[in-house]
Amino acid sequence: MSRVRALGVPVEPDAEEARRWAEEELSRSVYRDEPTLLERLWTWFLEQLQRLLELDASAPPNLVPVIVVVGAVVLLAVALYLAGPVRRRTRGARTGSHAVFDDADATSADLAAAADDAARQGDWSRAVLMRFRAIIRSLDERAVLTDRPGLTAHEASAAAAARLREAGAVIVGHTNVPPFLADYRSENEIFGRTANPWDTARTPGGSSGGAAAALAAGLTPVEVGSDLAGSLRLPPHFCGVYGLKTTEHRVAMTGHFGPPQAPNPVRILAAIGPMARDLDDLELVLRLISGPDGADVDVPPVPLGERRTRPLAGLRLAAAPELPGADVAASLRAQVSRVAAACADAGAAVASRLPDLDWGEQQVFMDLLTAVSSAFSPGAEQRTLAWYFEMLHRRDAFTAAWERFFARYDALLLPPSTTAAFTHDTADVTAQRSMMAFANLAGLPALTVPAGHDAEGLPVGLQLVGPRWSEIRLIETAAALEAAGVLPGFTPPPGY
Repeated sequence: MSRVRALGVPVEPDAEEARRWAEEELSRSVYRDEPTLLERLWTWFLEQLQRLLELDASAPPNLVPVIVVVGAVVLLAVALYLAGPVRRRTRGARTGSHAVFDDADATSADLAAAADDAARQGDWSRAVLMRFRAIIRSLDERAVLTDRPGLTAHEASAAAAARLREAGAVIVGHTNVPPFLADYRSENEIFGRTANPWDTARTPGGSSGGAAAALAAGLTPVEVGSDLAGSLRLPPHFCGVYGLKTTEHRVAMTGHFGPPQAPNPVRILAAIGPMARDLDDLELVLRLISGPDGADVDVPPVPLGERRTRPLAGLRLAAAPELPGADVAASLRAQVSRVAAACADAGAAVASRLPDLDWGEQQVFMDLLTAVSSAFSPGAEQRTLAWYFEMLHRRDAFTAAWERFFARYDALLLPPSTTAAFTHDTADVTAQRSMMAFANLAGLPALTVPAGHDAEGLPVGLQLVGPRWSEIRLIETAAALEAAGVLPGFTPPPGY
């Protein structure tokens, strides 16, 4: 019988079972509708006060002072409670990571009713996905920007979130990100700092740090994020989970940057993709969110193809412990070398190779990134159309070099960044980009998978990069590495 691996539930439950697991899933969530102890005490106090107002002269003489004292205590506790952080912004405090700052409005009753309907209609795949809780990274379903000069708040339904909901997934919240998604850590003045479940003194990365932390801590089986300079690869590496930067234009960007009626400046370099704790769930979400949506006209109808079992023997792999100009930690380089050697021992054709190209051309990435991200900013430098066409021409040459390279190799193995998770107070973190930006410039898919741990016990990931539109091949390659015992799969942080 087919099963959703992250949840381990049958695909063919009866209606009563569907109701039961929907209620159980919500009851286990950090998003509870039941009142807190203080809320129950406050309700009790109001009830007793109402009774007091209705008492006659025969009421016990000691009832009034008891109610007054208890009421004063409850009022003081409620005042202290409300003076703390807003609860909707600290739902992730249960894990110590503060990964989730907002919750969705679905209730267990709504889920149970929907599960009943799906089960009665025989739509078992939808019924199962109702148990498939998802947390969407902030700005992927809704962008709410406040308390910043010159910024306005807005909401927009994103294509990826809409497709997950249509498939029956229950979106239970939004995860923390840095301002403008522009940092390799996830902290901001509004919702605070997100910590890494493996070591709370360290960051889970950015900009999808809240997403990766929530996955590692077990708050959700899947996530959806975006990648403009490594946001779907660095956080999974830091937190020991999976993240897939898809081929540029594989997933519609509708609703991601601003309202649908506004011009979207980020039509190149960026990609939306899934995050998960195993490859099966990663593939499931990839298939749900991929393809044209009728609004983002840049997305072509390129099929994903069926996933096959690929033995290591026969794979053509290139390996690079670091890229030109990057200074990669020894622990990350060692994992690439270990995996490459193990693949060669298993019969794969492995070579230490990189494309023949001018790595200095990666500056084109920074020039384009600056241009597209500030195109509508007041006072920003206004580029000419001729400048833009020149940048695209240089980008095309960079991409073509990768196309020629992947005519000889199925995938490239390399570190996802330059270090393992760094501490919150680390000053300059921009060097992390040196192992990731090339994939954005060339529009390539890139998959981060857990590879092991360093001497300090921190997760170390492996990045697999392939030609455009090869997401399923990358998943097949990672699955082959795990089946052969070369890669360990997901390991939860201690205490989770």
